[in-house]
Amino acid sequence: MENKRRRVPALAPDERREALIAATIPLLHEHGVDVSTRQIAQAAGVAEGTIFGVFETKTALVVCSVIKALDPQPTFDALAAIDPAAPLRARMIRAADLVHDRFTDNAQLMTAARKLVIAGADPDAAARLSRNREVLHAALTELIRPDADQLRWRPAAVAALLLQFCGASAYGPYGDPGNFSGEETVSLLLDGLLIPRGTHQC
Repeated sequence: MENKRRRVPALAPDERREALIAATIPLLHEHGVDVSTRQIAQAAGVAEGTIFGVFETKTALVVCSVIKALDPQPTFDALAAIDPAAPLRARMIRAADLVHDRFTDNAQLMTAARKLVIAGADPDAAARLSRNREVLHAALTELIRPDADQLRWRPAAVAALLLQFCGASAYGPYGDPGNFSGEETVSLLLDGLLIPRGTHQC
């Protein structure tokens, strides 16, 4: 019996576009921007030429897939769900864990974003990613703002430091994502490195 490649039902153009993006995202997590159109076509169950009937180039498909995969809304929703009545330290620890998880889960995609989007492959996409970073920073700033009177630095500066620590831990050259602790990170920001006077190191 002749083996035939499984064909997927014909889709409307918008549906085909979303299906190709959905098939590409897991491959980007695995292969980064080196994923081939052949791999994408196999994952989507279509002929390779179908891709170019929807997207002008592979780069265009990859950029759209990166933008879709890096949708920050789930992280924003989780940050908004943090109890504003909780102590500052508790709020920041929860925020640090959420941001770090976002960075580590999408490290490969963020590398792809830097290579393709921020490098100029798609100025509109680059602007969108930049806006996402600004909104994430603003969300953290608002999370910290109620306790601004406890801090030597402005809430916006503290939020920026928190983002830098999480980012460096997730995909910086000296990072160690597996050993990240939101509690230790926030302690470093709020308490510093010196042992308080009157205490003894064990």
